[in-house]
Amino acid sequence: MIDLHTHTDRSDGTDTPTGLVEAALAAGVSTLAITDHDTTAGWAEAQAAADRLGITLVRGAELSTRCHGISVHLLAYLFDPDDTALATEMALTRDDRLPRLHRIVKRFVDDGFDLTWEDVEAEMAEGSTPGRPHVADALVTKGYAEHRNDVFSRWLHNGSRYYVPHHATETSDAVRLVRAAGGVPVLAHPFAASRGRVIDPDDVRHLTEAGLLGIEVRHRDHDAQEVARAADLAAELDLIPTGSSDYHGTGKHNRLGERTTAPESLERIEALASGTPVLRG
Repeated sequence: MIDLHTHTDRSDGTDTPTGLVEAALAAGVSTLAITDHDTTAGWAEAQAAADRLGITLVRGAELSTRCHGISVHLLAYLFDPDDTALATEMALTRDDRLPRLHRIVKRFVDDGFDLTWEDVEAEMAEGSTPGRPHVADALVTKGYAEHRNDVFSRWLHNGSRYYVPHHATETSDAVRLVRAAGGVPVLAHPFAASRGRVIDPDDVRHLTEAGLLGIEVRHRDHDAQEVARAADLAAELDLIPTGSSDYHGTGKHNRLGERTTAPESLERIEALASGTPVLRG
């Protein structure tokens, strides 16, 4: 099984990079991508665990971008982590997350929630990329909800009054940065309308002109119609189709290997990348 979209506690997952690789082995996943939000901080630990356990590792990240004001997540595979332009842009996004979370916490406090910044900070692993899931976890710990997903559906979705935007690269610019760093850019769950506003097929066509190489077709948050839309665009534009779990440990209901990528799609990703290699287990 090939699962090309997973997260660790270096961003908003709950497993350490080692724990992620161990969980992948237990789930029968033979090839795993680590794609934490806007960071490569988990790469080295994941690599050591993958070497030890015989898992093939695809190193990547999930970049926070924006297209016409709409939040778009861009999976970047096998890029050079030392590429200055891409690393700088990722750092800008990470650096804007902390003040953003402070503003989110203030909105909850103003509405009478028993929540402090220290509560949120306690949910963050050392070196992690701060995000809304850490606020959600703090609210779960405080007893306001049973699961992170409940918090997002009630209070932290993109249309909520508690939502605060953060720095995000224009998607077309992010695509170009990933390509310049030798990586392969793939749209993550682009039509998942349950998450909020989404881009349309013409946006995908324009992003392909900018250098987009793939599209996540099979994802838990794509219904049958959205899967078909993504698959049709992959065929029309010769984009690499992928399928992934978007696993976050106990932070989401998603399970490793629940959606997978065909070997031929991974072969295309590997052939197009020049930034960093696939690490064979």
